[in-house]
Amino acid sequence: MAKKQQEYGNESITMLKGPDKVRKRPAVIFGSDGPDGCAHSVFEIITNSIDEARAGYGSKIVITRYLDRSIEVEDFGRGCPVDWNPAEERYNWELVYCELYAGGKYDANDETYAYSLGLNGLGLCATQFASEYMDVTVIRDGQQYSLHFEKGENVGGLKKEPASRKQTGTKTRWKPDLEVFTDINVPDEWFRDVLKRQAVVNQNLLFVYRNEVTPGKFETTEFRYENGIVDYVNEIIGEKSLTPVQFWQADRKGRDRADRDDYKVKLSVAFAFSNTVQRLEYYHNSSWLEHGGSPDKAVQRAFTTQIDAFLKNNNRYQKNESKISFQDVQDCLVLVSNSFSTVASYANQTKKAITNQFIYEAMTDFLKHQLEVYFTENPDDAARIADQVLVNKRSRENAERTRLNLKKKLSGNLDLSNMVPKFVDCRSKDTSRREVYIVEGDSALGSVKMARDAEFQAVIPVRGKILNCLKADYSRIFKSEIITDLVKVLGCGVEVTAKANKELATFNLDNLRWNKIVICTDADEDGFHIRTLILTMIYRLAPTLIREGYVYIAESPLFEITTKDRTYFAYDEKERVKILSMIEGQKYTIQRSKGLGENEAEMMALTTMNPETRRIIRITPEDAESTFAMFDMLLGDNLAARKDYIAEYGGEYLDLADIS
Repeated sequence: MAKKQQEYGNESITMLKGPDKVRKRPAVIFGSDGPDGCAHSVFEIITNSIDEARAGYGSKIVITRYLDRSIEVEDFGRGCPVDWNPAEERYNWELVYCELYAGGKYDANDETYAYSLGLNGLGLCATQFASEYMDVTVIRDGQQYSLHFEKGENVGGLKKEPASRKQTGTKTRWKPDLEVFTDINVPDEWFRDVLKRQAVVNQNLLFVYRNEVTPGKFETTEFRYENGIVDYVNEIIGEKSLTPVQFWQADRKGRDRADRDDYKVKLSVAFAFSNTVQRLEYYHNSSWLEHGGSPDKAVQRAFTTQIDAFLKNNNRYQKNESKISFQDVQDCLVLVSNSFSTVASYANQTKKAITNQFIYEAMTDFLKHQLEVYFTENPDDAARIADQVLVNKRSRENAERTRLNLKKKLSGNLDLSNMVPKFVDCRSKDTSRREVYIVEGDSALGSVKMARDAEFQAVIPVRGKILNCLKADYSRIFKSEIITDLVKVLGCGVEVTAKANKELATFNLDNLRWNKIVICTDADEDGFHIRTLILTMIYRLAPTLIREGYVYIAESPLFEITTKDRTYFAYDEKERVKILSMIEGQKYTIQRSKGLGENEAEMMALTTMNPETRRIIRITPEDAESTFAMFDMLLGDNLAARKDYIAEYGGEYLDLADIS
């Protein structure tokens, strides 16, 4: 139990204030405190400029990545209001840069920012709070305003002077703070990917990206798509399309729930079908929905429903043939969706998925109607789409049948007709959790069976000492029921192509049923011998399991030391001495641990089975060749080498030898 700390009283409750709201918990706003979170903070500044351009102010945004990891974003919009705000009785720069949940996009009736990406009033202030420094230059109303911040705090107030140019706009340069983020190196590839995507969904908006490669020298790349998502789909699909690119758009108005207010939605979709490339991308209010959400669900339902209806109405299905799935459609579909709404329910501040129910319903109905019309007016396109989707479906089904048949052939099913004797399976089918314990004999099976967690731990006993697989040839190995049973339970087959192997599958690591293979034997000479023989078997028949780290040895305690207060377990002589010195002065009893079969289930669970308290050793040979050489010398036919080894090192093991 942890030591008692200070009192937990009323004064124990504290609140983060000012910049600390972000600096101490950046992941709340940016999704993480790592490089992804830092990149998202950059995106927050870029989106402010995008929103200004989408509102009709400015047609170019310049983004500069400097060698010192600082970033600059300049737009040519109206310029961020930073002067005195009579309504709030504060300067606007204080609200925008120093207050979370403050901004100019909250008014749902204001058409200017109706479809903005940034609506929460968090991004600009949060990025300022998370920066080592930030410098802001605003030109508007004939004035040039300057602001400087360090670690979330303003330094020097607002500076104001007559502007030297008529062009308005906002320029922000800042450096993310390493005290906030674990890594502030936002890679060049991220900028290129994000700016290209933003150019795709913000039609005819020019993004100029400047990357400083050496001090004072910049590589400049421009991103602009004159026709937005239509140009992008044409770029992806090239000249190998089954159908021409279709572009559909619509405006809708509705609500997510009966007790909510109506909001407006703009939908636009560009797509084409191809038998060589497939791509699905969803954007909402200019943000790439990496995880999709409502638009993805709508596309899946609409396309699957309408293509299925076409196939049925035109008798394209064979008798008793199953329906298509969206996977069959997706395999030949290139689609980009670009939607906007005045109310956006993002999964979180990172804006990688939206959950609006009305957007899902409106987009589903819109796409279903448009597809129905498209198929009616373009029967040749519809026929080509239907044929390709059916090809995809039948190929998928054939591949799945082949996979299942091959898996059944290779690994066999552990059903009643093919059950391995005395094998006790676990309930979970999740191979990332499943563990199999290979135990010594039926008595150990009983103890381990009672001590295990039946959800994810299975047990198989070996009966006595198994065959020495280094000395035996493959014909003898594959006649051994113990060995073939173990291989069947593992499920991955064997790395042997000998003629003697007629029943066991060819090795395939993907068919392994277990995350851990744990060898659990008594802590005595016989147990060590059985453990070595099992390891030898695995090493010869499926050495990849050892190389990939799937094989473990469970350590059993040698001594059980009991005092009035608790019981200690020592796994070797050194631990026994250490424990005895620790409990010096207390009365205790000590006994050498019994075999696994004689241990109580509670002790077995504590020392051997429970992942929180057990000790298991992963078998990871550093060099397969040297491992084989050691196995061959100790267990193989190399008698001379074994004699030399015993002559040189045998004296170290005299205490363990059974000499009478």
